Amino acid sequence: MYDLVAELYPICRSITGDGVRETLAIIGRHIPLKIHEVPTGVDVFDWTIPNEWNIRDAYIKDSAGKRIVDFRKSNLHVVGYSVPVHTRMRLAELKRHLFSDPEHPDWIPYRTSYYTPEWGFCLAQRQLDALNDDDYEVCIDASLKPGHLTYGELFIGGRSGDQVLISCHVCHPSLCNDNLSGIAVATALAQHLGRMDTKFSYRILFVPGTIGAITWLALAGRARMNVAHGFVLTCVGDQGPPTYKCSRRGDAEVDQAWRYVLQQGGTPFEILPFSPYGYDERQYCSPGFDMPVGCFMRTPGGKFPQYHTSADDLNLVHPDALQDSLQRVLTVIDVLETNERYVNQKPYGEPKLGNYKLYDMIGGKSADETRMALLWLLNMSDGQASLLEIATRSGLPWSAIKEGLRALTATGLLKIINERRRYTRKKRRIA
Repeated sequence: MYDLVAELYPICRSITGDGVRETLAIIGRHIPLKIHEVPTGVDVFDWTIPNEWNIRDAYIKDSAGKRIVDFRKSNLHVVGYSVPVHTRMRLAELKRHLFSDPEHPDWIPYRTSYYTPEWGFCLAQRQLDALNDDDYEVCIDASLKPGHLTYGELFIGGRSGDQVLISCHVCHPSLCNDNLSGIAVATALAQHLGRMDTKFSYRILFVPGTIGAITWLALAGRARMNVAHGFVLTCVGDQGPPTYKCSRRGDAEVDQAWRYVLQQGGTPFEILPFSPYGYDERQYCSPGFDMPVGCFMRTPGGKFPQYHTSADDLNLVHPDALQDSLQRVLTVIDVLETNERYVNQKPYGEPKLGNYKLYDMIGGKSADETRMALLWLLNMSDGQASLLEIATRSGLPWSAIKEGLRALTATGLLKIINERRRYTRKKRRIA
């Protein structure tokens, strides 16, 4: 995952353009992505697909011809979606188009102007302070013309038509935690899912932020009606504690699953309530859709000092943090996949476990996790409580719940409520 972050890091991405295509092509070497191209001018709800932006070069030269701001050294130097310009101007006029971060004088900030025709450069505050009153040549060799918005999609069919939606944004230039980390974890997750026999189908989206999610929602048709659970992946590579932001519903099954998994993790974590500000969960949770889609992060965007600056580089992302994030995602998926309701077939008093060769599993031991899982499952499996609700109430790890479930269903003491299941068997496919 870290190697993928490093490979994608130099690419200049935006909400449209060749940088997004190059990024998706690299991801496509690892998983079988389907690429969608949506033409400029297509209306997607209240939005319209904008002109496509591509940039070849950009610089500011002093009167001696020296590049003092150079796009080739950092693609963050140019305000995203800047209109093309080639002119000369004095410093006083140029400063109206320069952006810096005085609080972090050595970092280049990330700025965009997607829907307003402007141009500009970003530079470190120390660079800005060092500029002399000179005659500067300014050049942004870019194109802004009709083209396409591009996004990638992977559908992995399961035994059910109900889907788990996983989404990450691919529109940022050389910013690693936000969100090359999300891209890398989503790609690794897709590889794992492709090898699994799953109850749910999975739809993994690699979309430009905001406009990309809105475009998918506008064009997805019935596919969006099948989303049973979902979450956005972003900022999952730093060493901050894992953080989950709940869906708009606040108590959806996916919210409960994340809360349980993070509680069981044994390390500090944070659960945030839904807010209509953030990443693309706010699009999926907009009132017309109200999808059960949350957002998994480590340190949330805007809460780490390197956010949207050149300091969000390869040093901020750590392989162990990527691995930990992936493992927590896989555990949540395991919970969602396994979570069902069962009925105790011997509900009148506690069954004599020795009659079912279960007592030997725990004989001579104290009330350890295995024994407690058996007892909790037997007591709570009344057809109303789900496995997740039992696990949460008992405080037992998911592995113990699954082992207890395996033993009790094998002996016939627990039976699944088949008539309550929403799932229909479908042929597995990857598209």
